[in-house]
Amino acid sequence: MNALPLPELIAKSQELVREIRQHPQFKVLKFDCDVTLSDVSQFFNTLQHEATTCSLERLNREGFSQ
Repeated sequence: MNALPLPELIAKSQELVREIRQHPQFKVLKFDCDVTLSDVSQFFNTLQHEATTCSLERLNREGFSQ
């Protein structure tokens, strides 16, 4: 299993979504679904914010407790 930090995995996922959105094969697809790539991007943006905030809060708590 890959043990990359969560923010790094999220960043890689965001880049893949951008690549999919720009891919010529994706652009010609005609399908209807409840979730769009914009929804997925927003999810990763929110997840990135939460992961970063939690990491900073943990560092602050650990830094002050020493």
